[in-house]
Amino acid sequence: MSDLLDQINKNSGALSAIFSGVVTVATVFYAWLTVKLVHETRQMRKVQTEPRIEVTYRIRDEGINFLDIVIRNIGLGPAYDIKFEVKSETTNSGCAELVEALLSLSSFQNGLSYLGPNQEYFSFWTSLVEGDKTKADSRIVITCAYRSVTGTCYKYECRVDLSELKGTHRLGEPPMQKIAKQIETLANDFHNVTAGINRLKVDIYTDENRDEERLSVEDHIRKCKTAE
Repeated sequence: MSDLLDQINKNSGALSAIFSGVVTVATVFYAWLTVKLVHETRQMRKVQTEPRIEVTYRIRDEGINFLDIVIRNIGLGPAYDIKFEVKSETTNSGCAELVEALLSLSSFQNGLSYLGPNQEYFSFWTSLVEGDKTKADSRIVITCAYRSVTGTCYKYECRVDLSELKGTHRLGEPPMQKIAKQIETLANDFHNVTAGINRLKVDIYTDENRDEERLSVEDHIRKCKTAE
């Protein structure tokens, strides 16, 4: 035991240096870890106030060839002063028709003042079975410029490619649309009845009818007994 203590005393300087080195490394590591955590916290706070605007199309329930244009804020923060720039990526005449239809909307002419998180703006855009047949080959680039609640400005390009719809088919009719049609038919039938346009065919069974039927049955029973 005394030999061990003697060795420690003799090498106390080296041990102190080693211990100091370990403490220094640990201090540097914790300092780096603290900086990293602060950076990640700032990133999380930024994401919580950061908007993200996307522009895309949506197929309407009325038919697979009818399209809405949809502007949606998929970010966690609100977007302000949203402006749009629309340009064709293809040179076909159908693409020019689609761009013209977008620019006829006030939202694409003057922009939108506000879109909250998960809020969307949509409007009917076009029918692929009307007008120029090359619309299904069109690609459009829509540049969105907007700012967050903290004043940070963003600019993002959305590519709308209608050629993705080629070969797409729909089987049957959407259930909600079918239910809506049935309800509309019932409402029209009810209106026609209440307005007197159509009359209900009702067979009335009175007390006299019941008495006649009862007497007929009793007479039949008497005849059967007499025949016996």
